[in-house]
Amino acid sequence: MAIRRALAEWRIGIVGLGYVGLTTAAVLAYHGVKVTGVDVDAAKVEAINRGEAPIYEPGLNKLLREAIERGTLYATTSYAPLREADIIFITVGTPSLSDGSINLGYVFDAAEKLADALAASTAEYPVVAVKSTVVPGTTRRVAGIIEEQTGLHPGRDFGAASNPEFLREGRAVEDTLNPSRVVIGGIEPRSASQLKEFWQSFYQRLGTNPPILVVDNPETAEMIKYASNAFLAMKISFANMLARICEKITGCDIVEVVKGMARDPRINPAFLGAGLGYGGSCFPKDVKALTAHARSLCVEPRLLEAIDWVNETQPHHIAKRLEELLNTLRGKTVTILGAAFKPDTDDVRESRALALAKILAERGARVRIHDPNPKALENAKRTLGPIAEYTTSMEEALRGADAAVIATDWEHYKSLNPALYTRLMRRPLLFDARRIYDPQTMKKAGVEYHAVGLGGDPK
Repeated sequence: MAIRRALAEWRIGIVGLGYVGLTTAAVLAYHGVKVTGVDVDAAKVEAINRGEAPIYEPGLNKLLREAIERGTLYATTSYAPLREADIIFITVGTPSLSDGSINLGYVFDAAEKLADALAASTAEYPVVAVKSTVVPGTTRRVAGIIEEQTGLHPGRDFGAASNPEFLREGRAVEDTLNPSRVVIGGIEPRSASQLKEFWQSFYQRLGTNPPILVVDNPETAEMIKYASNAFLAMKISFANMLARICEKITGCDIVEVVKGMARDPRINPAFLGAGLGYGGSCFPKDVKALTAHARSLCVEPRLLEAIDWVNETQPHHIAKRLEELLNTLRGKTVTILGAAFKPDTDDVRESRALALAKILAERGARVRIHDPNPKALENAKRTLGPIAEYTTSMEEALRGADAAVIATDWEHYKSLNPALYTRLMRRPLLFDARRIYDPQTMKKAGVEYHAVGLGGDPK
């Protein structure tokens, strides 16, 4: 496809300035695209316009600050400036309802508020692109809401498309700059073509040129996102179920099992790491949402239910292992190393570490939580409250503890000297729930080492 206009000629709007929206906005604006970001949170908008990212994401602050200084990014609570946008990305949240189904309220609210801007649009053919993770059929409903509000005809007066995101928290900037793929599904060819032209122009500027997959309709694009996340979640739960079996077999180690599996060229070892389970803002809610959507279509989602069940029960499984090792949890001091659901983020949403902390506290343990990221620790305290003690000091976290659990695979923990555990803990019992240590190295150092997926030593 020939590029008809220079990158600086595009006008982009982004509705919702969370992880996806703000990262997308900052990356585009840093590279010269004129971006207007809209969010309902006035305090967040003010912080962004000062060049301060309200979320922790490696590399984001620098890009944001420079984009604001150059004048290529502006945040506002008003939808009015979006009338100049060629493409408007919807990147608002899609949380779970109590039954696990998706809450599309923020998406539809954004569509309603966009209507006036589209009715007064100065763009030749404005396209609304839904980046939020939504169940199939949502993008058409967004187009329908705008049509009802304005009388504008989708496919003639404005375009609409699904353009799902595939960003990893902690790697969001990197994934925006060099994505594994760009997926586009328009309600008609012109919408898809305009989005493809924009992304081709952007990535040609960067010299990365990722594959751009244009599918026949938005429903297929929406489903690709859910299918991808559900499959990755399935691999994690599969590894955790195998790990539970390995723990019952003398001398068996899930790490070695996965290495052997990965020698098969058909099996990719990524996401086959056994641990505490998956957390964060995507996998848990997306598996539940796809499960609920399948039921609404009269499809029995047994496999999806099993994925979720393994993940929900994994912290209980780890708590039971600790209880067996300590004889009782009541009155024992257990230190949880890591609060964030994954390293390089401050996000504790659906963190398996916090789920484990709650279970341990309910069973009478004195729980301490450590995280090298102070913001993650603050978020953990805000979530759990007084059921645990919180510290950024390793010495305070480990001193006098009866057991410690590696709950987040931060590099900070990987580089610790094993002597720290033996010197500070009352009993140097370490449960490696992320498999970051070599068992023999830890045992030689005098650490009482146990781990997910590690069977007992052969006699």
